Amino acid sequence: MGKAAGPLPDRFVKFLGTAGARFVVARQLRSSAGTWIRMGGADVMLDPGPGTLARCWSSRPKMDPATLDAIVLSHHHLDHANDVNVMVEAMTQGGHSRRGLLLLSRQAREDDSPLCRYLLDFPERVETLVEGSQHRVEGLTVSAAATLEHGVETYGLVFADDGGRVGFVPDTYYIEGLGERFRGCDLLVVNVVLYEDYGPRVTHLNPESAARIIREASPRQAVLTHFGMHMLQHKPWEIAERLSQDVGLPVKAASDGMLVDLSADV
Repeated sequence: MGKAAGPLPDRFVKFLGTAGARFVVARQLRSSAGTWIRMGGADVMLDPGPGTLARCWSSRPKMDPATLDAIVLSHHHLDHANDVNVMVEAMTQGGHSRRGLLLLSRQAREDDSPLCRYLLDFPERVETLVEGSQHRVEGLTVSAAATLEHGVETYGLVFADDGGRVGFVPDTYYIEGLGERFRGCDLLVVNVVLYEDYGPRVTHLNPESAARIIREASPRQAVLTHFGMHMLQHKPWEIAERLSQDVGLPVKAASDGMLVDLSADV
């Protein structure tokens, strides 16, 4: 099976969607599709939220889910996992081709979650994230770098191959020293749902707490994504520009369909 067709680089991160929080997702002010990562000769879908399958096929160039080598869930909330079932079906061609890795938490696998249990028989491997675990896919290693604070079992992830490291900080409240877990990353992707801090009862990051994490991690560059309503109202691209000046390194705001060429841009 060939890789996703079209003029795509050998190593990239493509943001099929950048929506966060229920109202942005429900109204599709931004797409809530997942993030496609190609590293180490492997194609991986991270957090396939609502609309991921449709976005794969409407992408330019089209992204064929049957070429995926893995599907990874940072956690099992709907905006991160709603399309996991259809993406597993697509990756394995309805279970007729037993291939690929499904990587997820114990809660997502065993407790109440969007995952249909019969699909656990479709991938070649189903593996469980725990803090510090490492999982190999072709020439790519996916590591659970940190346990996050988000109400359900949630992990910060690092994707590493011979060309470098990409970190993902999904939904979480700020944890002191969290950025240290992502040191050595060339690119750090941070979910920034909120514009303001509402305290630990709302377990999401805002620009101020994201800046702390980026400073601690000190990547070569950072990308903000997964925006809630107030973030959109305050123009994420302007927030990213201010953060660039604040933290002293390039920070971008993701847009739907944005591709980061890891060889050229990082």
